[in-house]
Amino acid sequence: MSDESVRYLLRTHQRDPGAVVGPRQAVELDEAEALRLLGGVGLGRVVFSRQALPVIRPVNHIVAGGDVIVGTHQGSGLAAYVRGSAVGTVLAYEADDIDSVSRLGWSVVVTGYGRLVTDPAELDGLRDRLRPWVDRPLDLAVRIRPELVTGLRLTV
Repeated sequence: MSDESVRYLLRTHQRDPGAVVGPRQAVELDEAEALRLLGGVGLGRVVFSRQALPVIRPVNHIVAGGDVIVGTHQGSGLAAYVRGSAVGTVLAYEADDIDSVSRLGWSVVVTGYGRLVTDPAELDGLRDRLRPWVDRPLDLAVRIRPELVTGLRLTV
């Protein structure tokens, strides 16, 4: 956010703490900035298909080597969807950081092919970096190799 945007937000908030800041605009992010922002948050939503219908699940993630890696577990719908595909299965991943009062922030969507991480040593290393947000063992991970990265920054 630019210094001018911050000053505008502060002036508006001082006049009316509950005010919605406006006007806003959506600025497209380049791929590098979108992945950088995505790497700064740990929770997003993975989108996959079940019986030809979209399914959306909240999951934790990290960005490593330009790939998005999400944690999951045996028996999950995501694991069942990805399992067994030699070329990977199409997934989308979305995360954002948007302030509910000012309605400023960003949103990033990554679309690509997902594969289960099968190397035991790599999976062990990922367990140390992926922090599950539910009390369930992290026994699987899915690596999403981005084919399309889009993002928007909502700014004044």
